[in-house]
Amino acid sequence: MNDSITLNGKPHPLAGPVGLQELLGSLGLAGKPVVVELDGRAILPREHATTTVHPGAKLEIVTLAAGG
Repeated sequence: MNDSITLNGKPHPLAGPVGLQELLGSLGLAGKPVVVELDGRAILPREHATTTVHPGAKLEIVTLAAGG
């Protein structure tokens, strides 16, 4: 069984299914403006709490920054 995910193109360990919100927290991204794509599907912020990431998944996370 695959015990990792692909996070932004690189392997990232994942022991088992985990909530997306929890995963974002472990990455230091809790509450920050991010765009998330899971296995090719955009995940809306309101879906973060109800979305589960499984080993073998492909996850892309882009942080948004304001600037000028």
